[in-house]
Amino acid sequence: MTNKIIPLKIAGVGYSLPETVITNDDLTKLYETSDEWIYSRTGIKERRVVSGNQNAVDLGFEAAKKAIERAKIDPNEIDLIIAASSAPPDLYPAIACHIHERLGIEKQIPAFDITAACSGLIYAMSIARAYIGSGMYKKILLVATDNNSRLVDWNDRGTSILFGDGAGAMVVTESEDGIDDIIAIDIKADGNYGHLIELAFDGHNCPLVEQNEVRPVGIKMNGRGVYTFVAKILPHYVEELLENAGMKAEDIDYLIPHQANIRIIQAVQERLGYSDDKVVTNIKYYGNTSAASIPIALAESVEKGNVKLGSTAILCGFGAGMTWGGAIVRLRDGIC
Repeated sequence: MTNKIIPLKIAGVGYSLPETVITNDDLTKLYETSDEWIYSRTGIKERRVVSGNQNAVDLGFEAAKKAIERAKIDPNEIDLIIAASSAPPDLYPAIACHIHERLGIEKQIPAFDITAACSGLIYAMSIARAYIGSGMYKKILLVATDNNSRLVDWNDRGTSILFGDGAGAMVVTESEDGIDDIIAIDIKADGNYGHLIELAFDGHNCPLVEQNEVRPVGIKMNGRGVYTFVAKILPHYVEELLENAGMKAEDIDYLIPHQANIRIIQAVQERLGYSDDKVVTNIKYYGNTSAASIPIALAESVEKGNVKLGSTAILCGFGAGMTWGGAIVRLRDGIC
């Protein structure tokens, strides 16, 4: 006898972006580059960045408020908070704990962060599905937020041009009508390729022992290596996700991928045979917002009417680790 899995509903989504815009032309003040050079290689024209004391917690809180409002629940109904971030502004308290406090939630609930880089939302959704499916929790807040502009080396033209800041959030609950909004989900990792994207976090050893070698600060990335790895893995992986779900590419209304590089998005699009109107892209305006990338693309496209509700979509992403994941989801009316 097997236990019945409780179905999950995507009840609300939201996103938040900093106000400050940095264009490709602005970056010519920092190093030798041009709008044409950046755009032709990445598909990025501009990105949003935090300014002053604003950070990923602030962005995540704003996105969470919107998702909760659209889910039509009170923050005190939330049973669990999971935050995904490539590199939180503080290792502790966790972003999830900060958001618990800022939302004014009165009850004591579990709140924790996960680090799966740009795959963070998919990993968080997989965890939430297991929790709701088992009956352990009924209403879960997922927040994916990053302030990459504080983590890059702004003297490194090859990496710093790629990233922007932002946050996305999703409220998932038990599905009261018996329909599961997560049709299929899968997450994977291969640590053998972890060297392709790294962000060191180092301190110094105790003064009484031999000192450690302190590594360079800032995001370090082998851009060519990442592109080669993802272009080889991701298109076939998405096809396999569909096949394992008993579905075909034509059964899906929209592709909502991680916004890392327009060429990678196009490779998946071509593999699935999708027209441009079925593929969500906002990399031109926001760059790579890491863990926040997929939920921002989802929430913004629904808000602007570019993605119609009552539809199905593939969410897919990849990130440092290397990690990757995909979810086939139902998008109901009222989530945004």
